[in-house]
Amino acid sequence: MDLRKKHKVSVYRLCLMGMAVVMNAAGAQLALTLRLPVYLDSIGTVMAGAMLGPFYGMIPSLLSGVLLGMTIDIYSLYFAPAGMVVGFMAGMAWKMRLAEKGRMWLAGAVVAFPGTLVSSVICAVMFGGITSSGSMVFVQLLARTPLGMTASIFLVQAVTEYADRLMSIFFVAVLMKSLPYDLRCRWKGELCHGDSNKPLQ
Repeated sequence: MDLRKKHKVSVYRLCLMGMAVVMNAAGAQLALTLRLPVYLDSIGTVMAGAMLGPFYGMIPSLLSGVLLGMTIDIYSLYFAPAGMVVGFMAGMAWKMRLAEKGRMWLAGAVVAFPGTLVSSVICAVMFGGITSSGSMVFVQLLARTPLGMTASIFLVQAVTEYADRLMSIFFVAVLMKSLPYDLRCRWKGELCHGDSNKPLQ
C-alpha cells in the first residue's frame, strides 16, 4: 500500500476528527453540569488515537479545549495539553494492543498517568488546586491533611483520571467492534473489500 495514501488527510478522517471534538465537548459539558468526579472529555480523543494513531489522537483535545475554553469553561483551554498527551498515549496503547480483553486495565494506566502528571502540574501551578471539576471537592478536603495541596491534587487526579480513561477506553473498544469493517478501513486509510482499483477519498 502507498504510505502517502495511508496517511492522507481524507474526508473520512476529517469527519472523524469533527465527531471526536463533538464527543469531547458533549461529555465535558455533561460532567460539568452534573458536577461529576470524572471528566468525560476524552472519549473522542481516545477514539481518534485508537483509530488513526498517536499524532491524530492529539488533535481533538486541542480543538475541543479551544472550543470549550471560548464558550463554557475557560479551564478546558489550559488543560488541552494534558488531553493531547492522552490522545497520543491512546494511539500508542492501541498500537501495543493493550486495549484487548484482559489487558484493558493496563491500557487505562498507560493512557491516564502521563496525562495525570501534566494536568496535576497545571492544576497546582496555575490554579492552586481549584478548577471547575467536581473532583476538586476531594482535593480541597485532602489538602487539609498532611498530604498538602500538591500531593492531594496528584492523588485525586490519578484516581479520577484513571477511572475516566478506563471508561473511555472501554467505550471506544466496544464502539470499534460494532462499526462496519469497511468504515473502519476508510477511517484508517486502508483498502476495503472491492476497493483495490479505487483511490481513497
